Amino acid sequence: MDLKQLEYFVRVAELGSFTRASQALEVAQPALSRQVRLLEVELRHHLLLRNGRGVTLTEAGQLLLEHGRGILHQVARAQEELGRVRGELAGRVAVGLPPSMARALAVPLTRAFRERLPEASISISEGLSASMQERLTQGGLDIAVLYNARPVAGLDIQPLCEESLFLVGRRPAGLAEDPPPGSVALGEVARLPLVIPSRPNAIRMHVESNMAAIGVAPRVELEMDGVTAILDLVADGAGYAILPRNAVLRSNNPSAFVMRPIAEPALHIALFTAVSALRPVTLTQATTRALIREIMGAQQEGP
Repeated sequence: MDLKQLEYFVRVAELGSFTRASQALEVAQPALSRQVRLLEVELRHHLLLRNGRGVTLTEAGQLLLEHGRGILHQVARAQEELGRVRGELAGRVAVGLPPSMARALAVPLTRAFRERLPEASISISEGLSASMQERLTQGGLDIAVLYNARPVAGLDIQPLCEESLFLVGRRPAGLAEDPPPGSVALGEVARLPLVIPSRPNAIRMHVESNMAAIGVAPRVELEMDGVTAILDLVADGAGYAILPRNAVLRSNNPSAFVMRPIAEPALHIALFTAVSALRPVTLTQATTRALIREIMGAQQEGP
């Protein structure tokens, strides 16, 4: 299988169009179509269905796309590993972050990465812990930050830090400053209308588990995936959220909210970094993982 043909196919499949892929790859469209067709002939499968709006994947095409991404990612990692032998900090690192901390970590991580590894590139995506673990094993991610990670075959998981979870409510009209930071009991939180992510979000599962331990269950007013959408609904008076401090402080309008620590019991959730244990960790990846730890440590020590 020709790697260039595989790269062309993956880009066409991802963009859904030979025209857009031709522009992105800077390859003439007839040449692009010919290479993808040669790949189909070699594999003896139709991979793409062409229509007036672009292309869609056949069942075989969807299967090859899943494998192809991992293959191309692995080739890039091999090239980077060879660069490591020459002492280079180069290549591309794919990092996955949970939505509740993406805004807090993405900007400082990108800034530090560009400063420390100017010859390398980074891509950052958001995802749930379960899906990010799968992408790590398939080669779609190099590093992931996971909530409440458990030992998994094929993954190297290391503790990162713990985050406190807060009850987040709308700031009452006319209240210019936060009230005294009195805590709220978890049993009381269970009686409040909550805007909370759907299962299997790690924070949702952590909240339910801790509430079940004291014999209560959350009153779910709305299920909403995405921190920004949750905070928009809280600001609109739809209910309360349970989130880490940074998710609120890094929002578009943190002054719109009041945060109260949760007690009886206090809610803390553990964060971990994970990489594949089945592939060698490059020097660039190891440096990126250390940067994540450094940035999270600085944020934990901050105000």
